[in-house]
Amino acid sequence: MDNILKLIFYTDMANKTFKGQIGVTTENIFPVIKQFLYSDHEIFLRELVANAVDASQKLRTLASNGEFKGELGELKVSIELDEKKKTLKVIDRGIGMTEEEVDKYINQIAFSSAGEFLEKYKDQNIIGHFGLGFYSAFMVARKVTIETLSWKEGAKAVKWTCDGSPEYSLTECKKEDRGTVITLDIDDESKEFAEKGKISQLLGKYCKFMPVPVVFGKKTEWKDGKSVETEEDNVINNIDPIWTKAPGELKEEDYKNFYKALYPFEEEPMFWIHLNVDYPFNLTGVLYFPKIKERMSIDKNKIQLYCNQMFVTDHVDNIVPDFLTLLHGVIDSPDIPLNVSRSYLQSDANVKKISTYITKKVADRLEEIYRDQRGDFEAKWDNIKLFIEYGMLSDEKFCERALNFALLKNTDGKFFGLEDYRKAIEPEQTDKDKKVVYLYATKPDEQYSWIEAARNKGYDVLLMDCEIDSHFVNLLESKLKDCRFARVDSDYVDALIPKEDKVKPEMSDDDKKTLETVFKAVLPEGNDYQVEAENLGENAAPVLITQSEFMRRYREMSAMGGGMNFYGELPQSYNIKVNMENPLIARIWEEKKADENADCPLLKQVVDLALLGNGMLKGKALADFIARSTELLK
Repeated sequence: MDNILKLIFYTDMANKTFKGQIGVTTENIFPVIKQFLYSDHEIFLRELVANAVDASQKLRTLASNGEFKGELGELKVSIELDEKKKTLKVIDRGIGMTEEEVDKYINQIAFSSAGEFLEKYKDQNIIGHFGLGFYSAFMVARKVTIETLSWKEGAKAVKWTCDGSPEYSLTECKKEDRGTVITLDIDDESKEFAEKGKISQLLGKYCKFMPVPVVFGKKTEWKDGKSVETEEDNVINNIDPIWTKAPGELKEEDYKNFYKALYPFEEEPMFWIHLNVDYPFNLTGVLYFPKIKERMSIDKNKIQLYCNQMFVTDHVDNIVPDFLTLLHGVIDSPDIPLNVSRSYLQSDANVKKISTYITKKVADRLEEIYRDQRGDFEAKWDNIKLFIEYGMLSDEKFCERALNFALLKNTDGKFFGLEDYRKAIEPEQTDKDKKVVYLYATKPDEQYSWIEAARNKGYDVLLMDCEIDSHFVNLLESKLKDCRFARVDSDYVDALIPKEDKVKPEMSDDDKKTLETVFKAVLPEGNDYQVEAENLGENAAPVLITQSEFMRRYREMSAMGGGMNFYGELPQSYNIKVNMENPLIARIWEEKKADENADCPLLKQVVDLALLGNGMLKGKALADFIARSTELLK
């Protein structure tokens, strides 16, 4: 029947061995399993241990329902490795399988035992993975053997063997204990999985929080200068991690200790959020806000995703909003599909609900701290600022909430809520278009003179030194009513004209042209300059250099990969403001009016001083300035 293989059995009556072909929908499924079923071959160990854990939990459920009346004994999963023989065993004392169940759940791999079990015990939080998960063993093994004895009364032990072809053997065997032993003969291409160190590493990665004890060897202790094996089982997992408990059962120290166990080299987290929801989906977990040492060099893969305490992945970028991947911690949900494409995750309804819920819980927690622990929130602001701004830029729903708790920090280190800050600056920083102007600095040391000039005029200056602030100020301009943002050294600062209008110097068109020619002649090449005469007062700087707020901001956004790329290719544009009331400019202007071509070291000096103040004097130009300064001092 085309590619569908019929399950064919024949019986050797002498040895009671059943042979047949596995019911699959392709001529040979094993090459497909090895290449396409899972992206990482190491997943096989997670799948086999998960099956063993699942079998143990099923037996516990049967016992609690009164169907299994025997002794449970110690329910654990044991991993045994023989490095010389290159064999790996996964052993459990769970429900086991009958011959018929082996045929149904192993041979006919289109079935899954979990589906029927869940239907029967749907009020229990049990999930099964038997089926394709078991077949992941063939990614690393040349032969796989199952020895199993069912919990059912009168069941006989059976042994199933397959060498990686569609053919298998099924026979009775001697097994006294209830449960299943799966033995892998590791193939030569996968010999790394026959090494104790590798198996230990994989168990620590995938199984450290599984809900049934997982044992690998015996514990060791240091005795007489050497490591000695003890009789105590080496249990590698914590079966009751904190996210499985109610928040009321936990203390602050419990959360901190768990974080330290997850991230031993990280500083203590600032705060955390305990997730716990059972409707309309199941989700538990703990998310931590880490201290950010170097912004924009953040490891985003620090949230671990679990499915009923089984590790799935630490790449959750399609399960939680992008900005939440800056957090650390654990999310556990049986409602997230496993081993599927990213595009499927993005369209899955449960994934979308989970993403929305987590965003809401994070916003709730931040608003709660802002409202009830304002001082603590301000103390943590420098560490969480990037996270909140990133969230506001990338998630509209989070942005709506964050407008209620986002802070602005001025150059004096004082914090304001958005509405409070507007009320504070509105009287002095409203321009003639009735827009409130938010002045900000990005590099206080470099922009010190501009900050002081703004302060002397009675203006307040915000500190916007985050890497994404060029994008963030655009967002605030769109969200806040009737406002503009301008860096203190931008051309727009002039729009903040005090009560009376400025008086421009009286100059003829020829004089204006001469002034432009004289100053452009000593400015660095490669940029566009607009030279303007201004009356700024005799005590103000002789030359001020400002930049277009619009062009500079979009150039920065372009450099970060946002905005329009062509801004980065355009020449820099600067406004050169010549203070005609400054005594030095008055002296230079008199000399140049008399002889436009006359050598005037003082002209070059005042221009270089302005360039130096803007960080624009470098290389040979800086060396020439130092030499000229020395000569002028003489």
